[in-house]
Amino acid sequence: MQPAIRINEVRKCYGTLQALDGVCLEIMPGEIFGLLGPNGAGKTTLISVVAGLARADSGSIEVMGADVIVEYRRARRMLGVVPQELVFDPFFSVRETLEIQSGYFGIRKNGAWIDEILHNLDLTSKADDNMRSLSGGMKRRVLVAQAMVHKPPVIVLDEPTAGVDVELRQSLWKFMRSLNREGHTIVLTTHYLEEAELLCNRIGMLKAGKVVALDSTKNLLENFSGLYLKLRVDCTELPADESFHVVSRDVDLFTLRLEDFQQLERVLAGLRRAGVAIREFELQPPDLEEVFVRIMNRH
Repeated sequence: MQPAIRINEVRKCYGTLQALDGVCLEIMPGEIFGLLGPNGAGKTTLISVVAGLARADSGSIEVMGADVIVEYRRARRMLGVVPQELVFDPFFSVRETLEIQSGYFGIRKNGAWIDEILHNLDLTSKADDNMRSLSGGMKRRVLVAQAMVHKPPVIVLDEPTAGVDVELRQSLWKFMRSLNREGHTIVLTTHYLEEAELLCNRIGMLKAGKVVALDSTKNLLENFSGLYLKLRVDCTELPADESFHVVSRDVDLFTLRLEDFQQLERVLAGLRRAGVAIREFELQPPDLEEVFVRIMNRH
């Protein structure tokens, strides 16, 4: 199967800064792919190169088989990009903005699809409002709508929910999920790791312009994270036991790291043998934030 996006040994420098250092990625059709990394890792630079807004110093990128340099027009038509910055033309209404965006791709009489996008992004009531009058969250919705007007098979969202309210976040992801079910490939960068954990089938992590992790979300959680058990007991010291890996404590509240669910039984059995009574406990499952921190620290 041809990848939706193929990135091969891409390098990009800005003066002495190595923004991208031999990035290799293949994102398959129908995926919701998460691109994560700390600030300055190269995420936005990589998106700019994929979108043809910047040119790599070396390497190659294809979008649905179209080289972003050799076949720029075809590659750009296959791609819809939602930028991180709020960029808009202050002289037009929301509907006019989307009609002009349609014209850039040679699409006429696009009114029915524009109406559907406006409805799905809760912009119908704002369709005739000038862009200058919109709130920041509404402007971000228009950016998403602009990326969708030409029905691209691949959609790239660079921090699309940064600084927006919960309602927009939920409506946006409901819309993205419906597009994904129809076969669209979604690429997401976000600092909200719980968002990536919930939505993404597969995740790539960048640090200093290099890919430092690439796997399914499930495998990353299983391989790099553990379970955490919070215990409040009737004493201020736990018995000496090799099963007890205490990572923090606060008087009678202990947080233990468990490798697996079998270790949970060993911990509980050790407490029973020592006659320690449990007042309350909470088992916390693995989360992507811990995986992210551990991978970044490892590299």
